[in-house]
Formats: sequence, C-alpha cells, structure tokens
Amino acid sequence: MCPNVPIVVQKKAESSRLFVIDNLNFVQLSTNNYQQSTIMQIRAKKHLGQHFLNDDSIACRIVDSLTGKSQDVLEIGPGTGVLTRHLIQNEKINLYMVEVDREAVDYLQINIPDIGKKILYGDFLKMDMRKHFSGDFSIIGNFPYNISSQIFFRVLEMRNRIPEVVGMLQKEVAERLAAPPGSKTYGILSVLLQAYYDIEYLFTVNENVFTPPPKVKSAVVRLTRNSVQQLDCDEVLFKTIVKTAFNQRRKTLRNALKSIAPSPELMNDKMFDLRAERLSVNDFVNLTKLFTV
Repeated sequence: MCPNVPIVVQKKAESSRLFVIDNLNFVQLSTNNYQQSTIMQIRAKKHLGQHFLNDDSIACRIVDSLTGKSQDVLEIGPGTGVLTRHLIQNEKINLYMVEVDREAVDYLQINIPDIGKKILYGDFLKMDMRKHFSGDFSIIGNFPYNISSQIFFRVLEMRNRIPEVVGMLQKEVAERLAAPPGSKTYGILSVLLQAYYDIEYLFTVNENVFTPPPKVKSAVVRLTRNSVQQLDCDEVLFKTIVKTAFNQRRKTLRNALKSIAPSPELMNDKMFDLRAERLSVNDFVNLTKLFTV
C-alpha cells in the first residue's frame, strides 16, 4: 500500500518561488524579492482537458493498481503531482513523466525533490518513446479527457513495449474499453485493445475529487498485455475491417463492408447478417481471413 503523502507540498525553492493549490481552479506561483511580489495563476486548462485530482486516497488506489509488470513506469500528464508523489517513493519503480503544460513542469520541479531529468516536456502523442526507453515500460496517469482515446491508440502502436496501463479517464470511455460484444458501448477501441490486452474496469471516481470538477464521472481501468504476439490474420486489414464495420454500426456487415469486400459472393456467409457490435475479437479475426482467401 502506498504511504499517506500530502497532496500539496509547499516547498520554498532557491528562487523564493512557492506553488500553492487553491480550492478553485488554479495553482498559484508566488515570486518574491526585495522589490516586488507577483503571483502567476496556473489554471486547469480546458484546451488540455485538465482536471487536477485532489483526493489522496484515490491517488493511492490508482498507484496501487499497478502490478509491477515493468520497473520503468511513465506517468502521462502528472499535472500537480498527486500520483507522482506516491510513485516516486516506490523503490521498485523507475519513474519518468511526460507533461505538455510548461507551467505544470515548473511546478513539479519546484515541489517534488529529486525530480531531476525524470520529467519530459512534450506531447506524448507525438514523442518517440524509443529515445527514452530501451526496453519495456508501463504507463499510468490521470489522462486528459480530450486525448484519452488517442493515448490508447498510441499504446496499441507500442503494444509489444507496454505490458501494463493503469489510467483514469472519462467513465463513458472506460466502459467502452472494457465492454463485451453485444454491448451498446462496444466499439472500435474495444475490439482493437481487447485483441492484445486484458481489460479490467477497476472503480468509478466521483466528480468532486477534481479541481475543477468535471461534468461527468471518471473511472480507472487496467490493461494487461495478453499472450497474443500477432493475430492469426492480416493485422492491417483487421484494423481496417473493424473501423469500417463500426463506422456504420447500425448497418449489417453485408452493407457496412461491401465497399471493401473482395467479391460479392463472399457476403453470402451468415456472419454478414450481423452488426459489428455482435462480433468478438476472434470473429473479426475470422472475418479478416475470409477477406484474404
């Protein structure tokens, strides 16, 4: 279990700067010298999808959800460091962070000792992680709502390097990732992720533990890499078929996939009477095989 760590560490730096989290929507940075006193507000930025977690018990539960599949761990979007403070104290974890908000980077460097070069300033969606990790690494984070799905698509691209992901995201998206076939929330990301990962919906998180509070609930999920190294079909075509089928999910597969079917005769199979949401990962694998015969 992670120790009880204060959410806000008010640490005076050599530059006499001090970050403080208020109860509204921002973090304050105070700069004092002999002649002036200024305050810079670090607001949760809507365009970055930021909602800062302010509940230490939830932070502890999220960190404890990591099972230790890899010693190297990357935290995406540490923000004000609520998860970071627990992660950095775990001697079994070699922690790195990636943060796109320059103000948050400054805040973390001042408030969390020994962070050093462990924090990478940049956009995870655009960064080449091979430059920073020579082997496997797990991912954890309070993912920004506006890019949570994109983060998981990046995870898919690096799936043979990422054995585990623990993430907090919008509840609706979390349910979609873990949804079984036949569910209304079952979709493209459900199939693509479940092809390579076992997905667990761990727990729901209320709105009132964030600053500012979002308008929807959040949830924490855990993805664990399964034993499938490569699908028993053309993986590029598999992805194309899944996306095409769900892009017209109200249509039967016969109508949704006719534009990419190799021949009309192929569509006589009874499977094409179904809609995309009825097919399991293995069904989509078999469907892909039909398209390559």
